[in-house]
Amino acid sequence: MNTLQILLVAGGLTALLALVWAAFNGPSPAKEAARRLEAVRDRHSESTLDKVEAQLRKALAARKIKVHRIAGSDSRAAALALRLTRTGRVISIQQYLYTSAGIGVTVALLILLKTGFFPLALAVGLLAGAGIPHMAVGMMIKGRLNKFVAKFPDAIDLLVRGLRSGLPIAETLTVVSSEIPGPVGEEFKMICERIRIGKSMEESLQDTADRLNMPEFSFFCITLAIQRETGGNLAETLANLGEVLRKRAQMKLKIKAMSSESKASAYIVGSLPFIVFGLVYWVSPNYLGGFFSDQRLIVAGLGGLTWMSIGVFIMAKMVSFEI
Repeated sequence: MNTLQILLVAGGLTALLALVWAAFNGPSPAKEAARRLEAVRDRHSESTLDKVEAQLRKALAARKIKVHRIAGSDSRAAALALRLTRTGRVISIQQYLYTSAGIGVTVALLILLKTGFFPLALAVGLLAGAGIPHMAVGMMIKGRLNKFVAKFPDAIDLLVRGLRSGLPIAETLTVVSSEIPGPVGEEFKMICERIRIGKSMEESLQDTADRLNMPEFSFFCITLAIQRETGGNLAETLANLGEVLRKRAQMKLKIKAMSSESKASAYIVGSLPFIVFGLVYWVSPNYLGGFFSDQRLIVAGLGGLTWMSIGVFIMAKMVSFEI
């Protein structure tokens, strides 16, 4: 068998394994039963906090939308522009594409000069050009959202104090935009600007919720919508929401602490082969030089990398928990 046939067979086996995994990876009956039992218990509970949590979960589940159609984006380019906006930095699509192309070409040239094997250089270049900028943008978005979640309960407490002192909700939003630093103040300032130019408060809040795409702010929008439809004390409802968000953050930290040992093990197991390969190649380049020149060893290395990626993915799924 030549190199192309081996690559086709390896790709076919990988696709077959992916299809088998997708076929047998259905929803867990035990998890679904526990979720239904919790919903029934919350529905018949006398606690106001439990009722608010049940309403929020139900409303949020009914409002789920496709990722590429967030905030009305009808194309992948619009979804990419929205994703870049969520970083909180001024990054255009052209800059993102130029950066991706530059990284891909640079990595491909380095691999090609090292190995002389064009298919490997092309594959690694495409992977690096598409993956590295995507991961960098994802890290920036995650950092900004973490800062938002850390300050958002304080913003809700400030809203509660303003409402209890007699201020209207629009004025309290303005106070939050000027008093709370960081991403929370920036987002509320944009909400206030939309309200000033003629948009309703519901539309302004929903635009921000679609752009952020985070459950905490969606809870806030849903709470205001429910209060406007059913009436009641808005300050008390927001106070309960702030308590829910704080308990949610505490649960995330608890899960992070409990799963830290498993994550550390996954990181060590996943990175150890690359570290050993790098150290051996640094000590004796001729011993592992065949992996960059011999096509059979290149195919074997790609196969091992594929299986390692599958193992790392499975370990990552085992230590990830939904809240």
